[in-house]
This record gives sequence, structure tokens and C-alpha cells, in this order.
Amino acid sequence: MEVKIAQSEEQFQDALYVRKKVFVEEQNVSVEEEIDQYENESTHFVLYDNNQPVGAGRFRILDGYGKVERICVMKEARKGGSGKQIMMSIEQYAAAQGVTKLKLNAQTHAIPFYEKLGYEAVSEEFLDAGIPHRTMVKPI
Repeated sequence: MEVKIAQSEEQFQDALYVRKKVFVEEQNVSVEEEIDQYENESTHFVLYDNNQPVGAGRFRILDGYGKVERICVMKEARKGGSGKQIMMSIEQYAAAQGVTKLKLNAQTHAIPFYEKLGYEAVSEEFLDAGIPHRTMVKPI
């Protein structure tokens, strides 16, 4: 498996394909909430398995933080470190941009995954797209 930064419209569409499969179809998030006004100012990451998109995430700099968003892996590709691979790629990219602190809003079921990667929950639980989340941060 290989993570690529989307450099073409095709790769960007691959990221959206995975996000729609996971967030819209699997978790019932509306397309209008999933695809938002920040797409064009974000850096998109796509995880490929034999040239097939199976994971995605995006990154942008906001208020002095690196904001990690839309991390997802298709059901059949979960396990085996695929999510960690996306996160490591984003963290390396963020560090190369001079970012020293990352922030993300984790679905509560994913908090243990992010904790293993060094993130710490810093907020109370809140709803985003009808799904419980907590904000997490990590210095890098």
C-alpha cells in the first residue's frame, strides 16, 4: 500500500470516492456536509492498494495548527496499519511545512486509534454530522 498526495484531478476524485464510500454510504453523513468549502485549500492524501483507492485524508493549516481531517479507510482495507500509514504521511508532510502542533476531531470510537499515535483528547464530546467526536491534539 502506498499513500500519495493528490497531484491531479483524478487523485482528488479518488480521495472523494473513498470519503463518500465511508462517510456518506457507511456512516450516513450527507454529501453536503462531507464535501465542503475547504476542499480547494486542503492537501489531499490517498492510500492506494494495487492502484485502487482505499483510504483518504486531508490536511490544512488553520490558526497555527495543522488540521487533520477526513481520515477514512474503506471497510475491506481496515486493519494492518492502513490508517496509521495515512496519518504518518500527513504528519511528515505537516512537519515539512513547519507545523509544530496537529489538531483533529476524532469520532469517539476512533479515539483509541489516535491515542496510540500520540494524540490527546482536549475537549468534551460534541456532535459533528450527528456523530459524537472529541478534539485531539499532538505536538510534532
